[in-house]
Amino acid sequence: MSTFIKGDAIILSVWDDSIYRPIACLTSNSLSRTKNVIEAQTKCEPGQILRQGGSQSYEVAFEGNYIDTTTAITGEVTKASHDFLMTVMDGTTNSIWRMDTGISGTPFYYGTAILSDLSADFAAGDEFATFSGSMSGSGLVVLVDPAL
Repeated sequence: MSTFIKGDAIILSVWDDSIYRPIACLTSNSLSRTKNVIEAQTKCEPGQILRQGGSQSYEVAFEGNYIDTTTAITGEVTKASHDFLMTVMDGTTNSIWRMDTGISGTPFYYGTAILSDLSADFAAGDEFATFSGSMSGSGLVVLVDPAL
């Protein structure tokens, strides 16, 4: 029998040069992969379109509630929220990311990407401040930790 994994179990984290820092209070995150298709039509096989796989790309998108990620006692930042991601976006290098379920025996997905979009929404009234963003992948999604 298959075991279903709830979407809220999939945690997106970013590498901060020492640990994977979970992106705080996500309301959703996604991984979208695409493969280009190379098409050809020749006289060798009239009326048929030949297709072959080409290059791949991917996007990681996320949305969350904007929170203060420092602890009141130590001041240590434990999770990544909008403010931490702003410093990531200001950099010019790719970031390493990880998605995992925390369930034993399930794979971790890893990749390197550039944080290509980051926004925050600070609505008035009875709404929490939120943020969203996306990372444009560089290379492939892999099952081996590139930070090691």
